[in-house]
Parts: sequence; structure tokens; C-alpha cells
Amino acid sequence: QVQLVESGGGLVQPGGSLTLSCAASGFDFSSLGMSWYRQAPGKERELVAIAFSYGGRTHYAGPVKGRFTVSRDNAKNTVFLQMNSLKPEDTAMYYCRAGNIDYWGQGTQVTVSS
Repeated sequence: QVQLVESGGGLVQPGGSLTLSCAASGFDFSSLGMSWYRQAPGKERELVAIAFSYGGRTHYAGPVKGRFTVSRDNAKNTVFLQMNSLKPEDTAMYYCRAGNIDYWGQGTQVTVSS
């Protein structure tokens, strides 16, 4: 069955950096786009970035464009989210998603605060 395990979150000061990882199993990883979402308290879950399955293509939501970089390692069934120049408004639980599969892992908490 599908499993997604997010890690790498933590507490960081504004302007700092974090790299999140999502280890995937239970499906053909290389054939699906892998996305990162986030959900802040009291807000809806929102798309952050996508690493498509072909051509190295990526997509970013406006608020993170230029600061976040999504990448994937198909040999290791892992997708990454490099987050730079973090802002307090980036504070949220971060989740990865495989294609349109309706499965969510436990997420990893990112808190940006001084």
C-alpha cells in the first residue's frame, strides 16, 4: 500500500533554511508527479510545489517561488523540498502527495520564529 513518510521539519529563525524529505513506497514512484502541500492552523491545505515525473519539470506556488526548490531522486523513491529565506508565514505542517492519490502521511512541522 502507499506510504509517504515526511521528515526534516523543525524550528528555524526567519531567513533560515530547512530541507524536507519524503520517502515513498507502495507505488511506481518514477511514474507519478510528487507534490508538497502545507497546512497552517485554521487554514486550508495548500499546494506548495510539484516535481513532475518527466522532463525535470517543476511548479511552485506564488508565495514560495524563488525561495523553495523541489527535487526528486527516483533511485531512492524520495522527494525533497529545499526551503530558503524562510518567513513566519511559512509556518505549517508540510505533507507530500503522490500524484492524485488520496493518501496523506503524518506530515512534518515547520515553525519559523525568532
